[in-house]
Amino acid sequence: MKTVLIVEDDLINARVFSKILVKRGGLDVKHTENVEEVMKIATAGEADIILMDVSLSRSVYQGRAVDGIKITQMLKANAQTAKLPIILVTAHAMEGDRENFLKQSGADGYISKPVVDHQQFIEQILALLPKD
Repeated sequence: MKTVLIVEDDLINARVFSKILVKRGGLDVKHTENVEEVMKIATAGEADIILMDVSLSRSVYQGRAVDGIKITQMLKANAQTAKLPIILVTAHAMEGDRENFLKQSGADGYISKPVVDHQQFIEQILALLPKD
């Protein structure tokens, strides 16, 4: 069973995502907005893919406020976690944002909130899951 780590500071969103992932995707879910915990789970190989909220309002790492872009950059820069697929999730999708966010962060994919099409949401995640 594959595990999706949801990094999201909005509990309602996290709950909605969890439900879709478990019910429709048959996936296991972990949730945290604690950056230390994200790093720990990622380096320990306890997640197969990360859903990363772009605008984490309360997340701090080593004394600095960080957002989903920054956390993604840190994961992609670390040899241990560089191959872990990361999908950015954002509600603020303006024209061109998507490309900028992806380029800036090195993320593997992009999902806009709110998630309307649950099937497409699952398919996007399954498509990026490592096949083993």
